[in-house]
Amino acid sequence: MNTTTHLLYLGTAICFVLGLHLMNSPATARRGNQLSAFGMAVAIVLTVVVLIDDGIITATAAVVLAVGAAAGAGAGLVAARRVKMTAMPQLVSLFNAVGGGAAALIAFADALPESVDQPVSTTLTIFLDVLIGAVTFSGSLIAAGKLAGVVPGRPLTFAGARPLNLLLALTALVAGILYTTGVGGLGTLGLLTGAALVVGVLMTLPIGGADMPVVISLLNACTGTAVAMAGFVIGSTPLIIAGALVGAAGGILTKLMAVAMNRSLLNIIAGGFGTGDEQGSPAVAATGTVRTVTADDAALQLAYAGKVVIVPGYGLAAAQAQHEVVELAQALTSHGVDVSYGIHPVAGRMPGHMNVLLAEANAPYPQLKDLDEINPQFAATDVVLVVGANDVTNPAARRPGNAVSGMPILDVDKARSVIVVKRSLGHGYAGIDNELYTNPRTAMLFGDAKVALTSLVNELKAYVR
Repeated sequence: MNTTTHLLYLGTAICFVLGLHLMNSPATARRGNQLSAFGMAVAIVLTVVVLIDDGIITATAAVVLAVGAAAGAGAGLVAARRVKMTAMPQLVSLFNAVGGGAAALIAFADALPESVDQPVSTTLTIFLDVLIGAVTFSGSLIAAGKLAGVVPGRPLTFAGARPLNLLLALTALVAGILYTTGVGGLGTLGLLTGAALVVGVLMTLPIGGADMPVVISLLNACTGTAVAMAGFVIGSTPLIIAGALVGAAGGILTKLMAVAMNRSLLNIIAGGFGTGDEQGSPAVAATGTVRTVTADDAALQLAYAGKVVIVPGYGLAAAQAQHEVVELAQALTSHGVDVSYGIHPVAGRMPGHMNVLLAEANAPYPQLKDLDEINPQFAATDVVLVVGANDVTNPAARRPGNAVSGMPILDVDKARSVIVVKRSLGHGYAGIDNELYTNPRTAMLFGDAKVALTSLVNELKAYVR
């Protein structure tokens, strides 16, 4: 039984690794997700079998576990099926919170029998598990609140916040060291937990909406690390491997997101970047003249273009217009137009947000191009259709002295013509005007993305029959 258990656990670990590898490409991401889910299902069932075989679980405990598993699975299934794509980022943040909190509770459960003399290897992993799990739990809840609009998306600070956060972090660190060395017991662990929970809140509140994709991936990495620590606490190989994979992948993704914004991770955690999405006048720009275009004229440009690049942004997600933009792209493709999607790594509210939206609408995977792949193509592009993207297309990033300076952007202004679908001239999360909107090559098609794209599709039919 012991040998079989270890072999099956090894099989689940292989499923996790292969699943993560398959998620590297949009074309295989669904299979990767399914394979990882299958591995986790096997691991859960196998754990139940081991508990029964060892005879260390009572009938009451079995009922509690069954009810908990059913409730969790039901809640996850309902949330995954009913959540709107615009709410996916906050759902991911809530999942991060659940993972971090569950990992911390595992450590607490192992620490409860104080009469047991635990080795340093155990108390150390309990300390790290509780610290990381508690910070992740509270921080993820605040991030979810910011994304959902329950907590203001702008940076929230108060006098003395950073010194207080530093003091609490030192308190948590000292309490953890004391607990690791066997001083204080559960009282010290409770102090560590309280301080870590407040640190998570104070760390996330000052972070603005512009940095939310990085924050989500960072908290995801923290969740994975906490889960790995929980695996060490209870000696669970699947937890260690799954947590280590999530932690490592989340860490790499966080670094990639930070590079995509040309900002250091320390600078992001310090907070203060981004004021939230603002509405502006549909007719007047802060600097320069704005040229508008009708849906009929825009459709005419698209119909007679040889190459079109569509650049999606959060406005596409907010309007839930992914199906309309794919329908437009398919109509152009059938008319012989070369169509691609230019996707910035931090477009939207979470890593891969635009890829998920377009995949849901069955956009052909070969048409999805990342920043490095699509940028060299803009100079040879007839029309770029920007749908709800703002900061990631702002040419101001090429100049020093502003909020987006140095951030790699999509070079849409190098195309022959640019059409921007947007509700207004409002700022993006960086809080500055987009210089693209006053570019002589740019025309604004004002309106909700879903309505505007539907109009474009209808008008296009007159030219592509």
